[in-house]
Amino acid sequence: MDLSRRGILRLTASATVLPAVSRLAMAQAYPARPVHWIVPAPPGGPLDIVARFLGQWCSERLGQPFIIENRPGGGTNIGTEMVVRAPADGYTLLSVVTAAAINATLYEKLSFNFVRDISPVASVVRVPLVMVVNPSLPAKTVPEFITFAKANPGTINFASPGAGTAPHVGGELFKMMTGINMLHVPYRGDAPAFTDLLGGQVQVYFATTISSIEHIKTGKLRGLAVTTATRAEAIPDLPTVGDFVPGYEASNWYGVGAPKNTPAEIVDKLNSEINVALANPKIKAALVDLGGTVLAGSPADFAKLITDETEKWGKVIRAANIKPE
Repeated sequence: MDLSRRGILRLTASATVLPAVSRLAMAQAYPARPVHWIVPAPPGGPLDIVARFLGQWCSERLGQPFIIENRPGGGTNIGTEMVVRAPADGYTLLSVVTAAAINATLYEKLSFNFVRDISPVASVVRVPLVMVVNPSLPAKTVPEFITFAKANPGTINFASPGAGTAPHVGGELFKMMTGINMLHVPYRGDAPAFTDLLGGQVQVYFATTISSIEHIKTGKLRGLAVTTATRAEAIPDLPTVGDFVPGYEASNWYGVGAPKNTPAEIVDKLNSEINVALANPKIKAALVDLGGTVLAGSPADFAKLITDETEKWGKVIRAANIKPE
């Protein structure tokens, strides 16, 4: 068949446009069936609660069920690997938490590389840790705590819900930046850590907001500061650790991811819906009730957060020689 130069150019242009049109049509039709949302943690915790808020929102807005599936284990690695191995079609999503950035260095032989194998969709919320102490400790402020710890080396035990958790690395970062000596005491979860903190067996805990706020309000524990760069809306009277230790920041942050190579149009559509949800007064209020601050942004913003946090916690884990339990 003899084609004119103009005809060849038309065909070439059509070939270029068709994939873009096809991707756009796919994004417009998405979702055409139920979406599975993997939460790599047990039911009932903050990560699960946030996923259920957003899953219900997306179901109502997009007209398909967003089914929450809890796949705990391996410090979030089991659920994450499930999503890494899933088809990159937008029908399997992952609740992402700070542990993803920590685990990249904590575990030497993961079968995946989080930064490479998960496409960031949207950040959702940042939740501070709270530096809480047993009231028997004379320190009432962060500077007083540092002074006491330096004057009494080796006498401060700090709790965590397990080696390599956000409260653990947050405490190790505090040690590094202040030059104090504290002994890490790992527990199997929040409850036993709080039991010993309340009983005085340990003196300090970089605890989650949701688990510590009632203890602070009732006076059973003393809150010294929050660990985020800004004060927390849920406990605005507490200063930040960074007010006294410049540059200090440690927090739990939650977001949403998908398998790598998930079409950008689908990622952008989900990102848009999640950001609309985060602007909704009811959802924002629910996140504040969890002690958090809304963390809206683009997929690129979330990618930068993950990369920066992976580098930051990698340095702490290597310096403190932290190993998984």
